[in-house]
Amino acid sequence: MRKHEIVVITGASAGVGRATAREFARRGASIGLIARGREGLEAARREVEDSGGRALVVPADVADAGQVESATEQVERELGPIDIWVNNAMTSVFSPIKQMTAAEFKRVTEVTYLGYVYGTLSALSRMLPRDRGTIVHVGSALAYRSIPLQAAYCASKHAVLGFFASLRTELLHDHSNVHTTMVQMPALNTPQFGWVKSRLPRKAQPVPPIYQPEVAARAIYYAAHHPERREYYVAWSAVKAIFGNKVVPSLADHYLARTGYDSQQYDGFEDPNRPNNLFEPVVGDHGAHGDFDERARSGSIELWAETHAKLLAIAAGIGFAAAAIKSLTNGRSASPRTDRLKKAA
Repeated sequence: MRKHEIVVITGASAGVGRATAREFARRGASIGLIARGREGLEAARREVEDSGGRALVVPADVADAGQVESATEQVERELGPIDIWVNNAMTSVFSPIKQMTAAEFKRVTEVTYLGYVYGTLSALSRMLPRDRGTIVHVGSALAYRSIPLQAAYCASKHAVLGFFASLRTELLHDHSNVHTTMVQMPALNTPQFGWVKSRLPRKAQPVPPIYQPEVAARAIYYAAHHPERREYYVAWSAVKAIFGNKVVPSLADHYLARTGYDSQQYDGFEDPNRPNNLFEPVVGDHGAHGDFDERARSGSIELWAETHAKLLAIAAGIGFAAAAIKSLTNGRSASPRTDRLKKAA
């Protein structure tokens, strides 16, 4: 159990960030909670403290580099030197590109991509002189495989992947003890589908299969403490999307053209006038879970395999050794019989 770690989580008021705060709190971490919505942040603080951790609420918009830097200063001043920084804040717009505005593309990019850049720069300026620390980027299968109706979000996640790869390469070049890793997520049951801006005729949903945010939180916690691995894939659906796109991207284009619209919507008409969080936070505490608890999975075999790689390697080694011994034993037991047959002939 790792106690007394100082952790910063952006987008901590709801969804994956909220679940991740609880995951670190259970191990006694002190957590700087960064997001725009104060009600959600205060609720997250109470959950952290109830779980055994310590929390500092720091309202800030990650799209503003100055606010991010001020938030980082406050965390280090009140909690101590930051050990782990989790870039997680995001926003999106569900809309065909032809109906999007330049301002919407700009805003999604500033939050979902540049928010990661600003957080990383603030973290690095403190971690590099100390020569320790870990930066975790919360990614998505959409960092590799774009889908229709979420162009700004997909493009931002692609940008995060490119930024992360450059950062990791530079840290390796410098032989730094500051580490970075990226966690590629599947579809998750978070509140975002009810509060992001949407022009869809029906309510938005994550593309099934859907996983609970606690699955993502466990992956983030593990990655933060095992950053030697470049990337983690949280579910088999993410693996299929990522590697399928590498092998047959054109086939994936045509498949998503046929299925990608309906798979992101479900029963019930969308209210075009409902509040959305693109430019301002939606009032209230929205928690970690969205509206898909009945369909969401609470575990992932792929994540278990990725977090138990050594155990699987040992099991495989034992299996190969057992097979070799059995083969050798069978070979020896067959030799006398073979000799007798030769003599009889």
